[in-house]
Amino acid sequence: MSLKVRTAEAILRMSPPHTAEATRLSPEDGFPAVLATSRMSELMELASVRLMRPHLRDGESSVSIEMKVTHAAPTTVGGMLRAVAAYDGVSGRLHRFRIHVFDESGLIGSAEHTRAVVIERRLLAMARRRADKPSALLMV
Repeated sequence: MSLKVRTAEAILRMSPPHTAEATRLSPEDGFPAVLATSRMSELMELASVRLMRPHLRDGESSVSIEMKVTHAAPTTVGGMLRAVAAYDGVSGRLHRFRIHVFDESGLIGSAEHTRAVVIERRLLAMARRRADKPSALLMV
C-alpha cells in the first residue's frame, strides 16, 4: 500500500457535557468539565483512519493495535479541536502514524499510533466466535 497523501485531519466541536453522546458521566464520577483523554484519542484515531481509508482494498479495514498518547494541555468544552495525522511508515500490515491535536490556543496532545490492515469478514467472524465463548473472568 502506498500512502501518497501524507496527512489527514479530523475536526470535532466539543459539546457541553450534558449533550456528549460518547460517555454518560455524572457529577459523582468526579471528572472535570474538560476534554477527556479518551475523547482526544478517539479524534486521533479518526484522523489516522481518514488518512488510511483511501488506500485499503475492497473488504479490508484497519484496526488500532497500539497508541502512545500524551495529553499535554487541558481544553474546555465548547471549543473546536483539530487532529492532524501524518503517515510514519509501514512494516508488513502494520502502519504507523504521528498525530497532533490542537485547540484554538495550540497543541493539546500528541500520539504515536499503529494500525493493522485486516480482512473485515475475518475480523467479524473472530468476534462472533469469541462472543460464543464466555470468559471465566466475567463470571466473578
